[in-house]
Amino acid sequence: MKKFIALFMLAGFLFSPVITKAQDAEEAAEETTEVVEEATTPEPVAPAVVDDEILEEEKGFHQIIKEKFIEGDPTFMSPVLICLILGLAIALERIITLNLSTTNTKKLLAKVEEALEQGGVEAAKDVTKNTKGPVASIFTQGLMRYSEGIEMVEKSIIAYGSVEMGRLEKGLVWISLFISLAPMLGFMGTVIGMIGAFDAIEAAGDISPSLVAGGIKIALLTTVAGLIVAIILQLFYNYCVAKIDSLVNDMEDASITLVDILVRHKLTK
Repeated sequence: MKKFIALFMLAGFLFSPVITKAQDAEEAAEETTEVVEEATTPEPVAPAVVDDEILEEEKGFHQIIKEKFIEGDPTFMSPVLICLILGLAIALERIITLNLSTTNTKKLLAKVEEALEQGGVEAAKDVTKNTKGPVASIFTQGLMRYSEGIEMVEKSIIAYGSVEMGRLEKGLVWISLFISLAPMLGFMGTVIGMIGAFDAIEAAGDISPSLVAGGIKIALLTTVAGLIVAIILQLFYNYCVAKIDSLVNDMEDASITLVDILVRHKLTK
């Protein structure tokens, strides 16, 4: 038994270096494999830094308009811009004037009728003179002819109504002019731009997009600018026309009612 144990210990002593070397070889192989894997594993590529990431903030509306104005050539865009400025100035003046000319006709008629009953025609004149608007002005002219009869009152109201209507429509012809002129100026820029494009083609002897792009761009931008100006001014023009129609209808209805009041007042005198 002792001999068997001694032989077993001797065998273990002899084979232990071999086993150790094998284990060392396996560990070395594993380390080599890890190194190779690390070497062959692609490192994550950092995202490319785009110059525009430094991406500019979105441009403001006024900045875009300014750039398009310059690209369209100020020579052609300036007349269109002048049409817009002048047209808007006249339209805003008309809108303010028309809104100030609006009168509460029912309230005014009630005051005139009350003044006629309490103080006569002179009291009614004071009421109309102290009231602003075309309706009150027409009433004043009619009351001034009251002593000449109802027929003269009617004629005076009709004649002065035409004068007031002309005052209300003052300036609309200029807005209409700019509405027509702006697209024409835009189309003129279009034609001139196309002529420039064909001149460039003729000079180069070849049709190239880069040759005609500039002229066509100017042509399109001026056309768009003219149409936009016409659309904006057309909206203001239509508003003014609608407001004038409303005021004229009020004047006509109120004038008829005033004549009826004066007839009743004359009959009850």
